Amino acid sequence: MLPGGNRRDFLKILLAGVVPVPGSAFPGMRVSTAFAAARHGQARAAAAAAKSALAAVRLSDSVIQITGAGGNVVAVTGPDGVVLINAGTTDRSTELLKFVGDQTGGKPVQAVFNTDWHPQHTGANDPLGKSGTPIVAHENTKQYLANDLYVDWQNRTYKALARHALPSKTFYTSGAMTVGRERLAYAHLGQAHTDGDIYVYLPESNVLVVGDLLATGSYPIADYTTGGWLGGLATATKTLIDLANADTRVIASDGPALTRADLQAQFDMLTAMRERFVKMMKQGMGAEDMLAAAITKDFDGKWGSPELFVSTAYRGLWLHVRELGGIV
Repeated sequence: MLPGGNRRDFLKILLAGVVPVPGSAFPGMRVSTAFAAARHGQARAAAAAAKSALAAVRLSDSVIQITGAGGNVVAVTGPDGVVLINAGTTDRSTELLKFVGDQTGGKPVQAVFNTDWHPQHTGANDPLGKSGTPIVAHENTKQYLANDLYVDWQNRTYKALARHALPSKTFYTSGAMTVGRERLAYAHLGQAHTDGDIYVYLPESNVLVVGDLLATGSYPIADYTTGGWLGGLATATKTLIDLANADTRVIASDGPALTRADLQAQFDMLTAMRERFVKMMKQGMGAEDMLAAAITKDFDGKWGSPELFVSTAYRGLWLHVRELGGIV
């Protein structure tokens, strides 16, 4: 792991290196109209989610799931305050913090977690950071939020957050804190959806918050521009399966609480898809060839349109080609 400014310089070089160049290190990769449509479809879905009314679902006496903030937020209440796991989108932050106060009797927010750098999890960082509230995240997440970041598969540049909105308490492996009767155990999940993904597990209430690690209603995306890839996403999903049990409420980035069975279904799909990707890559096939060959056909009924999943997974696998073996 590169410390300080050296890591920031390295990130800029790395991210510049994955901008698509025709005929470059990603054989057979072309941005199709279907790929673009999938990308814009996600944007429309995110906009619709941002307009939803805030609602609270009580998971236990001390744990509340808040929906409608642009991304799921979990509030853990103790005698003296509240810890938030994820922070919704920027445009909902004022409403979210008021809603949290209404739901918890006006208790102050004592800390907030970001499960990755994506904006549906970091929106309230700005007002909370201004007030000195600790922001907890993996160190990689802080580095992404501290720099302008171009994500080529979205054709979008995310602007760096203000200094006060950056994570102020970062870690590399794992940690824990206690809020009232709840113990919050959190840990890094490696290179998965991004390379800054974390989970937060509340064993007392048997609630596992996983953010974008578990997809709902669409294929999961491994964001290769910030260290994600298909193999790591499968490994991280298996880690979460081993942590959960049949009664665990699993809180993803959006939607209602899910279960260990949903994690298992995602792991089974990812494992099968990795095998198929590698086989077709060894045959010299590109992403559009794979889509034409209906590589995902037996999973589309559950996971939906595969274009974005195939395009991003293919790119990420090429960044790990030495690990896959036998591909030239």
